[in-house]
Amino acid sequence: MGLRAALADANREARHEQAPGEAALPGMTWQEDDRTSVRWYPQGITTSADAYGPEPSGGQYEGRDVVLVSWYGRGAVGRWVGSRITAVDWHDDVPPRYRHLLLVDRSRRWGWRGLRAVRVHAGGIVWYGDHLFVAGSRAGIRVFRLDDVVRVKNRFRSKGYRYVLPQLLRYEAENDAEAPRMTYSFMSLERSAEGHRLVVGEYGRKDAPTHRLLRFPIDPRTGLLRADADGRVEPLDLHDRQLPRMQGAVVADGTWFVTASSGEDVPGDLWAGRPGDWTRHRGVLPTGPEDITFLPQRRQLWTLTEWPGRRWVFPIDADRWRGGGPPAA
Repeated sequence: MGLRAALADANREARHEQAPGEAALPGMTWQEDDRTSVRWYPQGITTSADAYGPEPSGGQYEGRDVVLVSWYGRGAVGRWVGSRITAVDWHDDVPPRYRHLLLVDRSRRWGWRGLRAVRVHAGGIVWYGDHLFVAGSRAGIRVFRLDDVVRVKNRFRSKGYRYVLPQLLRYEAENDAEAPRMTYSFMSLERSAEGHRLVVGEYGRKDAPTHRLLRFPIDPRTGLLRADADGRVEPLDLHDRQLPRMQGAVVADGTWFVTASSGEDVPGDLWAGRPGDWTRHRGVLPTGPEDITFLPQRRQLWTLTEWPGRRWVFPIDADRWRGGGPPAA
C-alpha cells in the first residue's frame, strides 16, 4: 500500500502553535493525547525535502510537504516497548493531519509467521528516496522501505496499530577493539557537491568518554549506504571530543548545526560552526530539543522536543543562526 495510503487515512489532527525560545519559528504541537503521553516520546525528524532533494519546486512527496517523526515507547520500569513513525501531512494554513505507523520486524515462532515490534530508541531518522534510516543506538542502523507500509486487518497482531512498516535490513555496528562502542543516537542527511552523506552522532553527558560525529557515504543508485565488496561500510570521517549532550546534528550548505539539551525545564542550546570550532547560542531552544534536519526550499532547520506537555515541531531560520548570533534589531 505504501506511505500514500497512510497519509490518505490520517486520523489525527495537530494544531499550529508557537514554541518558546528565541530561535523557534511558528510550528505545531500534537493532538492532546500525543502531546501529554508518558508512554511515547518523540525523537527523530526528517522531511520529504530530504527524500527528494533541494530543487526550489521539489522536495515534496506526491505534491505534499510531509514530515516524518520517530517515537520510542516506554513501558514499565523504563522498558522499551516499541518504536513508531508518524507521517504528518504538513500545511501552513490549515491544521496538519497525521497517522502513526508501528515499526515491525517479521518473526517466526513455533512454525507461525508473525510480526514483532522493533525496539530501538529511534533518536534520529533520514528519509532518502524510498528508504527510511532509523538510528538504532548501539545496535547500529535499521532501514525500512516506505513502499512497504501495510494496512493490518487484525490489529491484535500489530498492538492496535492500523498501519505497520516492516524492517528491510539492518547495518550492524562494529568498532575497533581499542575504541569505545559507538552509540548511534541521531542522524541527518547532507547533500553537497561532494556527494550525499548520512551524518550520525552520539549523545553523551559532559563526563562521557566520547562525543562523536561521523559521516557515511550514500549510494544514490541504490538509496543505501555505499559498501565495499565485503558489504562493509566505512565512515568518511570521524570527529571525536565534540559537544556534550548532543541530540541532533545536520550539515546545511557546509555549516554544521547541533541541538543540545540541558535537562528537563532548562532551555536547549543551538550550536553552529564545524567540528572543533563551534558558536554556542545558549538557551534559544525550548526544553528537550531532539533531532534536527534541513529544509533547503525554505532555508530552515526543523527540529522537535520530547517532554510531555511541551512537545513542538518547529522550524528555525538557518541563515540567521549560521554565524556568531542573530542580527541586531
